[in-house]
Amino acid sequence: MKFIKTIFIAAALMAQSAFAAVNVNTATAEQIAEELKGIGLKKAQAIVDYRKANGQFKTVESLTEVKGIGLKTVEKNRKDILLK
Repeated sequence: MKFIKTIFIAAALMAQSAFAAVNVNTATAEQIAEELKGIGLKKAQAIVDYRKANGQFKTVESLTEVKGIGLKTVEKNRKDILLK
């Protein structure tokens, strides 16, 4: 029984981390703010506004072109940022 419980917990944690990623080229500001660490609604809206004005992000690093988004923030969230 303990083994089954351990398997269930591991599966739940894996599923949770699988859904933590967000596509910054399609997500709403609310979705970006919810999923990325250090990104509040104001910065998330800046990401969406930048995307609308300049087109989709081609690299994760290009997020640093958004005012208020630095390389540290990008690195902290790298595994959770999707482009496609």
